[in-house]
Amino acid sequence: MNEVHPAVDSVAEDIASMEIRGAATIADAAAEALATQAQDSDADTPEAFRAEMRAAARRLRETRPTAVSLPNSLRYVFGGMSGESVEALRESVVASAAEFCRELDQAQDNLGQIGANRLRDGDTVMTHCHSTDALSCVEAALDQGKEISAVVKETRPRKQGHITARQLREWDVPVTLVVDNAARRYLDEVDHVLVGADSIAADGSVINKIGTSGLAVNARERGVPIMVAAQTLKLHPDTMTGHTVEIEMRDEREVLTAEEEAEIDGDSQGEGLTVENPAFDVTPPRYVDAIVTERGQFPPESIVTLMRELFGDQQGGEPWDE
Repeated sequence: MNEVHPAVDSVAEDIASMEIRGAATIADAAAEALATQAQDSDADTPEAFRAEMRAAARRLRETRPTAVSLPNSLRYVFGGMSGESVEALRESVVASAAEFCRELDQAQDNLGQIGANRLRDGDTVMTHCHSTDALSCVEAALDQGKEISAVVKETRPRKQGHITARQLREWDVPVTLVVDNAARRYLDEVDHVLVGADSIAADGSVINKIGTSGLAVNARERGVPIMVAAQTLKLHPDTMTGHTVEIEMRDEREVLTAEEEAEIDGDSQGEGLTVENPAFDVTPPRYVDAIVTERGQFPPESIVTLMRELFGDQQGGEPWDE
């Protein structure tokens, strides 16, 4: 069995527990973990080194099945791995990881500038969950001198909307914080629904925090445009070959504590009560007005063209497969 560096294990555990959250942050951490694995490897043959790297990638990949930014970062680093000696392989992995992180830093700024052009002075946006890509659009609009306000959904059960509200308030953006079920009531007061994405499929479907699809349906009924802000590392190339996106099911204790469950269930001793906690849902492309990336803004139906440009036709297995 190939030894995985303790730093890789630590990053994997933090991603799984959501200590490390946000697609770009996850991708950055995964790339750096692979670089650490390469730097500290004591493999004595190129074959052993490659086996170590594959084991490290698999350990990271298994943590968050829906967050496609994670495998995309791994694909990028593996794409740059080359050489006939252990030292050459090591140097190529470290260089590839560093290049990925540099491009990642620039991507969000570029995306924000593009997304800000869709926001007008005086606009109010409604957000769902916490997305640094979505917030980069607001930040860039503020830098342009525009006045922006926000209606922020709490986003149960983990209330990531509180993180969004805190960031917006640090920028002096007026914020109205509402519970998820109040979204429809406030849609008449907003100009855009602005969300991020954990993954985007080849047909333009948007996989994002649970509740996004319901918000999108309500927004379309109200005539409020929906903008999805997502770096290209959120594009899911496997969906070009017919793969579906796995929806992560999280711990039921995020929804209901053991004490609360006992109170609800009474004397049934756990029989008859099922608690499910899907982390994400799928918003069909017909409810999305634009997908904004660092490479421009696209109608959802044309996102497959960008995907082919970036990833080819995605034939064959993953580079970390045995």
